[in-house]
Amino acid sequence: MKIELPDAPPTLETLLAPVAIDVPVLPLVAALLATGYVLGAITLWREGRRWPVWRTICFVLGCVVLAAVTGLGVEAYGHSLVSVFMFQQLTLMMTVPPLLVLGSPGSLLLRATPHRGVGRTVLAVAHSGLRSSAARWALSPWCTVPLYLLAFYGLYLANAADAILGLPGGHAALEVAFLLAGVLFTIPILSSDPLPIRLSHAGRALDVFAEAALHAFFGVFLMMGSTVLVASFVAPTEALGISPLEDQRLAGGLAWSYGEAPTVLMLMYVMHRWFRDDTAKASAADRYRDLHGDSDLDAYNAYLRKLDADGPQR
Repeated sequence: MKIELPDAPPTLETLLAPVAIDVPVLPLVAALLATGYVLGAITLWREGRRWPVWRTICFVLGCVVLAAVTGLGVEAYGHSLVSVFMFQQLTLMMTVPPLLVLGSPGSLLLRATPHRGVGRTVLAVAHSGLRSSAARWALSPWCTVPLYLLAFYGLYLANAADAILGLPGGHAALEVAFLLAGVLFTIPILSSDPLPIRLSHAGRALDVFAEAALHAFFGVFLMMGSTVLVASFVAPTEALGISPLEDQRLAGGLAWSYGEAPTVLMLMYVMHRWFRDDTAKASAADRYRDLHGDSDLDAYNAYLRKLDADGPQR
């Protein structure tokens, strides 16, 4: 994929300006996803079936952000500045996936797809994927957490970034990998869709805490670093009149600040759902006891009545 590198330091205008990309992979994917989702939602609404508008807004907004961060001037500067590249990575891993997952595309697919013709085949494939052991493993913390470690520590500290970015299409391949890693990590935490694995609320909160610690430590490490970690960005950064080391420190600041904001919001959402589910279970238990009684309490009361009937033991 070829793209014209910028010749001046970034401004808000140049970051948001359209750029010419030979093969805009992710912008096209974003357009296809948004179109398919909206068509599915319209299908349900026309049939008089409910589908939350807020979920539609979340998913479409996620697609818009995905297209913007990989199809506007941000993409061009992402080839020149490690700070912009870090912004792209954090957005693709931590901002876009929650928006897509909160849209519940799996539930929409199952509800809007016709049960005949090609739709029947699509539903069969979807159900097979839900029941597969591969999907269960891919969504487990044993897979998602190592992916996050590789995306940050492995990519930057093990010199993998230079090797991948030096390949044709390496930048786009990393963007796709960031998005997939973020989606796999986010699904077990935020998704309301049918899943082959369902984490407890405590497990979700623990995963989010681990992610927050990962970003904070990694960001501080970059901000305090005295050597450039990704040599591929040195020449393009210097051509813009910017110090590569200072730009790397800016990337660390983004990882520490911008990377934490979505994590806090995810944690708040998880804690809210945890409280809501516990409250609903407690209310259901109270209603059951009102209708059927409490067997443990009844047994204890019977024991007390028996002691009272037997009288004091001499």
